[in-house]
Amino acid sequence: MFSGSMVALATPMYPDGSLDWDSLHNLVEWHIEQGSRAIVAVGTTGESATLNVKEHLEVIRRVVDQVAGRIPVIAGTGANSTAEAMELTENAAKCGADACLLVTPYYNKPTQEGLFQHYRAIARAVAIPQILYNVPGRTAVDMLPDTVCRLAAIGNIVGIKEATGNLQRARQLLDTLPDGFALYSGDDATALELILMGGKGEISVTANVAPAAVAQMCEAGMRGDGETARAIDQRIQILHKALFLESNPIPVKWALKEMGRIEGGIRLPLTGLSVQHHATVREALRTAGVL
Repeated sequence: MFSGSMVALATPMYPDGSLDWDSLHNLVEWHIEQGSRAIVAVGTTGESATLNVKEHLEVIRRVVDQVAGRIPVIAGTGANSTAEAMELTENAAKCGADACLLVTPYYNKPTQEGLFQHYRAIARAVAIPQILYNVPGRTAVDMLPDTVCRLAAIGNIVGIKEATGNLQRARQLLDTLPDGFALYSGDDATALELILMGGKGEISVTANVAPAAVAQMCEAGMRGDGETARAIDQRIQILHKALFLESNPIPVKWALKEMGRIEGGIRLPLTGLSVQHHATVREALRTAGVL
């Protein structure tokens, strides 16, 4: 079972957009030291949409090799083509990833039956543990609880990252999903409440800049210590807001550059954080105690 704070790792780049392997190495070590319970490589925050397949798999391979079993590595392998998602998932398994995270197919807007068949086909083709990822704000398709429950009956589909921020949806899932199937938050602002309801942790953007705080918050929440968890969460709520002033990962990459951890390169069509937001994000980092 994967649990706790799982950082949705940003992929470091130089200003020209080339990959910065030294900064990636340093980020991975920092997250392990700070208590992150897993690393999600090449998800949305890792700019999976702009990495080519060779780069995508190279990031996964390097993270897996460096982590060397100290914590789990979950590889982002979703695509809007079932065949492509299957290929990425198969190759991530060969790289040694512990699990794969598969976003719902974006842009082509499949039906609920299409979603079911998409995920079932990938699960049948590759035996690696697989985590569903529902983020309708980015994909234009919402995987409904009934579809999730159908997929939960497939042995190597082990959980879902639910990023709607809808706690009523979370409660519905927790009430209907089978024992052993994990619900993870994909929305930093509401993650603690989902964890206190019975969620197994979160796949976090905020953990990129405040890994220790997010890890401690998740651990407190999972052991039922709501008072401690809420005190931590209150301190970093300002980050949850600031890191989504523009499309993720624009603000978090700017924040990591401000912290001196990466060069700050980002690939088109994404651009650097707008100047009018610099002071707000900088102040959020200071208020949260990470700058």
